[in-house]
Amino acid sequence: MLLLHLQRRLRQQQQQQQQQRLVAAAYAYNNNYYYPPPPPADSAASSNNNNINSSLNLPRITERRPNETGRGGRASDAGLKVAVFGATGFLGRYVCSGLGSNGVLTYIGSREDEFSYRHLRTMFELGRAKYVFYSSRDKQSMADLIADADIVINLVGKHYDTRALEDTKTFPYLNYKIQTSIEEANVSVPKMIADLCKEMQVDNLIHVSSAAADPDSPSEWARAKYMGEQEVLASYPWATIVRPTHMFGHEDRLLNWFANMADRFPVVPLVDGGHALTQPVWVDDVAKTINRIVDDPEKFEGRRVDCFGPQDYSYAELARFVYDITGQEPTLSDVPSQVVKYGANVLQYMGNPMLTPDMVNLMSVDYLPELTEEGYAAQTEVYTMENLGVKATPIEKVAFKYLHRFRKGGHFILAEGYH
Repeated sequence: MLLLHLQRRLRQQQQQQQQQRLVAAAYAYNNNYYYPPPPPADSAASSNNNNINSSLNLPRITERRPNETGRGGRASDAGLKVAVFGATGFLGRYVCSGLGSNGVLTYIGSREDEFSYRHLRTMFELGRAKYVFYSSRDKQSMADLIADADIVINLVGKHYDTRALEDTKTFPYLNYKIQTSIEEANVSVPKMIADLCKEMQVDNLIHVSSAAADPDSPSEWARAKYMGEQEVLASYPWATIVRPTHMFGHEDRLLNWFANMADRFPVVPLVDGGHALTQPVWVDDVAKTINRIVDDPEKFEGRRVDCFGPQDYSYAELARFVYDITGQEPTLSDVPSQVVKYGANVLQYMGNPMLTPDMVNLMSVDYLPELTEEGYAAQTEVYTMENLGVKATPIEKVAFKYLHRFRKGGHFILAEGYH
């Protein structure tokens, strides 16, 4: 009997050790969105375990909220309710993926039908996402989306005026009507969201702007981004402003733009020689940064977080980098911005325009973070991704994954055998 008892105890210990290994593996696997497990109780580090993540004392996964249940992960309840405007956009899908991975109850707003957000459904456990139709011109529908959310994230933005044909009574009986202007998407809507957050006493608001935001920029979009920031802060002074540089990723309008232009035209224009600089940041790094702000939003109230990549490039360098990967051979032409605008005036009437006059203005100036690396280190008012424990990913590590589809043969050129 004693031998059987000892064998049973040994099996129990082995099972406990196996469970601990599985939990440790889960922590390692989810390290992108979770913080490392705490040190052992007898460890000297346990007395200062608030500092193990970054200089901002970010919360660890073991620091639980009052309503939090579960071990962490998508099947848990993070004890948070987050409303997301602009969830169906480029950055939105990555932010939602992080929220779903952390078990956050998310209210997703959409101005379109179910097809616009169905790709987001798989990012959440059943019942952890609610989809709400709203109109940016209907304040009550936007209030319905916010509902009882603890945090509101505004990702709404448009880099061009959306247009549609409408009937007219005079020849040629058709006219292009602006449905949503740059100013409405980047100024009016953020202001309305901030006003609602104040009226409904939402705990925190995260507003995503742009590093290009500048009241004196030649780009209407960049000026609108700056005005949007000011309107948000005027209505909701403790909002957190996130300023990313040009984002790259699978659905981007940066590297994909060069590849798509080479697919459609024999000549790709470099605005003013492509000498303007940009410091692109991976969209997933920006999403991780936003999700870390969601983890402990009080630390970032009224602050700005700048997101940027590890290196700057000229647009000419980015073009050559793209074509080295894709094998495309367009003619790169140095064209003055005023000349490029002639073609952009025609292309802007496409449903999703590849080029508009305002985009030409934006590509003619530098698109960089406000400060240098030394400048950020010398001040404490503005945070960066590094302060939040997110290390910037080089563009070379990501670009090939989605650009090699533009090669002759596409994805299959690297596969051997029958295909």
